[in-house]
Amino acid sequence: MNENFEKPTRIASIDALRGFDMLFIIFLDRFFNSLNEGVGRPWTFAVAKQFDHPEWFGSNIYDIVMPLFLFIVGASIPFALSKQMEKGIGLSGIYIKLIRRFFILFILGWIVQGNLLQLDLDTFSIFSNTLQAIAVGYLFSSIAYIHLKKKGRILVFALSLLIYTLLLIIPNVPGFGRGVLTPEGNFAIFVDHLVFGEFQDGTQYTWLISGFGFIATTLSGVFAGELIKSNLPRKKVALYLFLIGTAGLMAGILLGIWHPIIKKIWTSSFVLASSGVCFLLLSVFYWVIDVKGKVSWAFPLKVVGMNAIFAYVVSHVFYFPAIAEPVLIGLKQYVGTFYNLITTIGGFGLLYLILWYLYKNKTFIKV
Repeated sequence: MNENFEKPTRIASIDALRGFDMLFIIFLDRFFNSLNEGVGRPWTFAVAKQFDHPEWFGSNIYDIVMPLFLFIVGASIPFALSKQMEKGIGLSGIYIKLIRRFFILFILGWIVQGNLLQLDLDTFSIFSNTLQAIAVGYLFSSIAYIHLKKKGRILVFALSLLIYTLLLIIPNVPGFGRGVLTPEGNFAIFVDHLVFGEFQDGTQYTWLISGFGFIATTLSGVFAGELIKSNLPRKKVALYLFLIGTAGLMAGILLGIWHPIIKKIWTSSFVLASSGVCFLLLSVFYWVIDVKGKVSWAFPLKVVGMNAIFAYVVSHVFYFPAIAEPVLIGLKQYVGTFYNLITTIGGFGLLYLILWYLYKNKTFIKV
């Protein structure tokens, strides 16, 4: 393969990786939990446990879903903003698009997990969802890409991690003290309670000052996108993605010895380790799809990835296994404890058909 031709403005491996990430949210988590219900063996329990978040410290496989989402958004920024600039869209026009997307993502987050559709302020949460974390990371990372050179963006990445780490270890949390990283006593949850009050989401997750971590995660994706967009040969790009991913993962693990990896408050060690894994995953997808040219296997992932936010929102607003149930109800008497597994597969099949139809008709729903 000739590696010296101009690289396309849309990278197939990024779309496939986005679809791979979405599968965890719209299918695999329910699939493995339903499989465990049906089989009930230690190994199915162990696998199902990996598709849930740990109580507090450490990480499971499922913990990569949200950072990978932010990472991929960041990886797309160099391509999207460069394309807008090449079209002659002025700075004011670009900012209008950025701010519009920020608010749309926030509103969709309210619909998905902020309980907006309940029309009840007693259940409403201001900041409680992956889409809203993406909104924050996307806005500030885009601003950094527009106004700063690469060294400046790296500095913003490093300062985001440093500032957030210091905020978690220096301030005194009333009733708990300094540097406490328990679910109830960390400074991030204290700030969320203080600012959001009754509109805080009521979970162990933190959002406001965790925004420093969301920005850093998204910026790590920007760095990956810049590397892919560069004039380097594709084989070198894949190698550098792999090496950076390995270094990031090791840095996160080492930092985690002193400053623990906690996904629910998005600690800096979690940012480094998860971003490292994201780089590693992208290096594999990029090597297979864009270097080796093996693309046919990734078509189902591309179908999902090209309408990822649509898939995310509708899969949370509508429970597709229940929609599939009227068609599959007759199997219940024969499959016993595997019935939830059958409806989970059927529900995903319905959602995939919708996504396939949109893809075939070149309908890509963007925000």
